[in-house]
Amino acid sequence: MPVSRDAQGQLLLGTLPLRQLVDDPRWATPFYAYDLEGIVASATTLDNAFGRAPHLVCLAVKANTAGPILEALSRLGLGADVVSGAELSVALRAGIPPERLVYSGVAKRDAEIDMAIGLGDRGILALQIESLEEISRVAARALAAGRTARVSVRINPSVKRELLSTHDHIATGHDEAKFGVPRDDVKEAVRRVREASALTLVGFNFHIGSQLTEVGGYRESAALLCQIAQDAIAGGCTSLEFLNTGGGFGIDYGSGCAASPADFAGVVISEFDRAKLSHLKMVVEPGRALVGAHGVVVARTVQTKVAGHCQWIMIDAGMNDLIRPALYQARHRIVSIDDPKGPAASWVVVGPVCESSDDFGAHELPANAPRAVAILDAGAYGFTMASQYNGRALPDELFISKGEVVSVLRGRTSAEWAASRFC
Repeated sequence: MPVSRDAQGQLLLGTLPLRQLVDDPRWATPFYAYDLEGIVASATTLDNAFGRAPHLVCLAVKANTAGPILEALSRLGLGADVVSGAELSVALRAGIPPERLVYSGVAKRDAEIDMAIGLGDRGILALQIESLEEISRVAARALAAGRTARVSVRINPSVKRELLSTHDHIATGHDEAKFGVPRDDVKEAVRRVREASALTLVGFNFHIGSQLTEVGGYRESAALLCQIAQDAIAGGCTSLEFLNTGGGFGIDYGSGCAASPADFAGVVISEFDRAKLSHLKMVVEPGRALVGAHGVVVARTVQTKVAGHCQWIMIDAGMNDLIRPALYQARHRIVSIDDPKGPAASWVVVGPVCESSDDFGAHELPANAPRAVAILDAGAYGFTMASQYNGRALPDELFISKGEVVSVLRGRTSAEWAASRFC
């Protein structure tokens, strides 16, 4: 378990009691804390699920951009999926080489394209093309730079929404999504790429959505991707190196998750085998599956409020620190840092932000309100989506290994925010 309790009832992240961090005057709440060993273990388990098949696991950097995490995954041999020039820079600084990087996104700027194709001897593993219109843009930038751009065509597989088993805001593989080349335009995309002298078609890819809890839509999309690759090879395309089946593997936020990351890996392997494409590299882009369960937000109770039949615990973490509940109606478990023994009560946990949506929902917590709580499963799409709304500080990030804080990324203070609002 990423988070557990010891014999005294103290909440542990890895092997570190979180109350030690709360009691340490160096760390002001709210803050994020991550278990590096847990993240490495999750990545290793997924990597091993592919066995001896040629493959590359690329962290979706948008899930968590923290340097200590990227460095740990880089040492394991993982790559990265980036969606901006800044994310590309972070991945490179973490030690991930260009040949283990893929670049997605529907509106890459010219300077970002130039950066990606200009790295090393041949650029990154692939720029992932998302539209017919993007092909000519990338070709023009490559010609101007005197380079040959390695590209992959992202397919929109038009999966029915009911097969995606996720929230509409994070479903990307249906007909109305802005992502990817529509199925009907794939042959034209392949033709344009192959006719462009400054482009090399090295792969196909898809990404159907995030927090997937079932493999049905993923299997359907993988089968389509394999068929597209077979058609391209039959048409004389000899440059294909990989097929990228995306990520989006779900985690258990408390209500269960039927499919594990290894289950998705099994789908990829079986579809490649069925299509006789096992000579191609299998690329996947998990984000939350590697980091989500191994990060928490730690917050102090500011006060309680009781009015009629309602009672609230007001904590010092808000929707600016963790926006997923407000944005996606996501539910994160919230637990007491200290031993929760004794009677429990239903408390609505809310933050200090001046919005009704700053509400983390009702949770069973000690009737005598806890002094501090942990918001669980916050390692993905937590800090990366944080803001300084209401002039609030950005939280610190603490990285835990072998029961100790081994590194810290300091957040931006409220005073720094106030100063930034003037010339």
